[in-house]
Amino acid sequence: VQLQASGGGLVQAGGSLRLSCVVSGINVTWSTIDWFRRAPGEQQRDLVASITSSGTTNYGDSVKGRFSISRDRAKNMVYLQMDSLKPEDTAVYYCHTRFARNDYWGQGTQVTVSS
Repeated sequence: VQLQASGGGLVQAGGSLRLSCVVSGINVTWSTIDWFRRAPGEQQRDLVASITSSGTTNYGDSVKGRFSISRDRAKNMVYLQMDSLKPEDTAVYYCHTRFARNDYWGQGTQVTVSS
C-alpha cells in the first residue's frame, strides 16, 4: 500500500488549494482515506478530513465549511479542496489509510498560508 500526496504550496489568506493523494495497493472505494496535518512546532498530526467506503465524510471542527474531501474511483485518488485558507492552516498535510491493522502515510505536502 502506498500513498503519495501533492498539491501543497504558498497561498495568501482567503485563497484556495487542492491537495491530491494517489493511492496504490488498495481500492479507495472500499477504504477509509484520511487527511491529517501537523502544524509547525507540533508533534501530533491532527485529523482534517476523512471519507469512508460508504462515502461518508467527516471534518475537523476547524475546517468545517471550508474544506471538502472527495475521491475519484477511476483514478484511485482522494482530494482535499481547501477554501478560505487561514494562516493557522499552515502545516504539512498527509494522506493516510489503515489496512490489515497497519497505518500507511503519504510523504506529506507543505501548505503555507500567508497573512
